[in-house]
Amino acid sequence: MTPISTVPVLEDEIVFTAVRAQGAGGQNVNKVSSAIHLRFSIPDSSLPEAIKERLLALRDQRITDEGVVVIKAQNSRSQEQNKADAMARLQALVDSVAVPPKRRKPTRPTLGSQRRRLEGKAVRAHVKRLRSRVDSV
Repeated sequence: MTPISTVPVLEDEIVFTAVRAQGAGGQNVNKVSSAIHLRFSIPDSSLPEAIKERLLALRDQRITDEGVVVIKAQNSRSQEQNKADAMARLQALVDSVAVPPKRRKPTRPTLGSQRRRLEGKAVRAHVKRLRSRVDSV
């Protein structure tokens, strides 16, 4: 079951660049530009403002200081598969911040937990009192 993307990323807002892949691959790596660099500007996109803010607040190494997402896909020998992989990774990044985080509701400690805490403090105080100097009578 694939997750439903809540906010689609428009392909015309993305800049794709074909580059040569790194690593092993023999002659194919040296002569074919099959890796894809995907660049997506968050501030210039048509995403809702709330999602833009949450994306820019992420501490993700793929997001530059200017708010541009840079993804490099080079897992496949096919340029089209790498392009689809890069798009899927960008969509997953956007989907990760699409649902706003739940607000924390402060709660009070239960009566039982307060009592257990105080009993534990009393035990420690007693142990420490036993370590003190004994007065001779």
